[in-house]
Amino acid sequence: MKRGTLSQGIGFTFLYLSMIIALISVGAILFFITKNGIKIISWEFLTSVPRRAMTQGGIAPALVGTFYLTIGAIFFALPFGVASAVFLTEYSPNSVVVNIIRMSINNLAGVPSVVFGLFGLSIFVRFFGFGVSILSGSLTLGIMILPGIISASQEALIAVPQSMREASLALGATQWQTIRKIVIPSALSGIFTGVILSIGRAAGETAPILFTAATFYTRGFPDSIFSEVMALPYHIYALMTEGTHPEEQTLIAYGSALVLLLLVIMISGLAIYLRQRQRRYDLA
Repeated sequence: MKRGTLSQGIGFTFLYLSMIIALISVGAILFFITKNGIKIISWEFLTSVPRRAMTQGGIAPALVGTFYLTIGAIFFALPFGVASAVFLTEYSPNSVVVNIIRMSINNLAGVPSVVFGLFGLSIFVRFFGFGVSILSGSLTLGIMILPGIISASQEALIAVPQSMREASLALGATQWQTIRKIVIPSALSGIFTGVILSIGRAAGETAPILFTAATFYTRGFPDSIFSEVMALPYHIYALMTEGTHPEEQTLIAYGSALVLLLLVIMISGLAIYLRQRQRRYDLA
């Protein structure tokens, strides 16, 4: 009994230490970025265009471009991801082929983002002729986050009790009606969790948009889905590696990093709010 109590105490201590280390690490990153970036944040910084070789002005084109790319990626990946998860979970028999497909999807989630960037360059930019544009970048980012959304949606669908499906079918509903009105609404909170994680990855990636969507500098805003755009991740990278005025541009890079962090938090917060609202609706 004492040995079991000791093992339990050691286990809980390890968990608490892990949680504290994780919180300290996240807090340190947030403090560092906020401390260095808050100095330049202003309304003009958020709404004006870069000036004087990107040593003055703001990040409005990069902010708008990041928003367009992220929203475009979610609009592309979410319906295909949920549809794929529904097919694999509800319609496909448990066979070797299906298990291989599921394993392949999990493996794709760990592929480096630069590989997706090269794929987008070959397929969307060159083969389909979309060029370096919002469309090419959004599709590339959408494919990159697609495995994560499929995996999260599958787990959410599997977590729906089988008895709910059986009750719906017993009342005369078809399989599709059961999926559409019972299974998917019950799994929405889990699906939103996958979307939240995907938003952060799509908004913060540099390599995929480097090949497919981003431009080093532009004073204007995109006027169509075929326009190339500035984006915050690439903007930060360019300022820190290719700038000719390091003192001014480093400060702008920290401000851009803080804005990118806040943008991801805002979009994720909206998704979390929708998830919690759906949970309250399910409980009611």
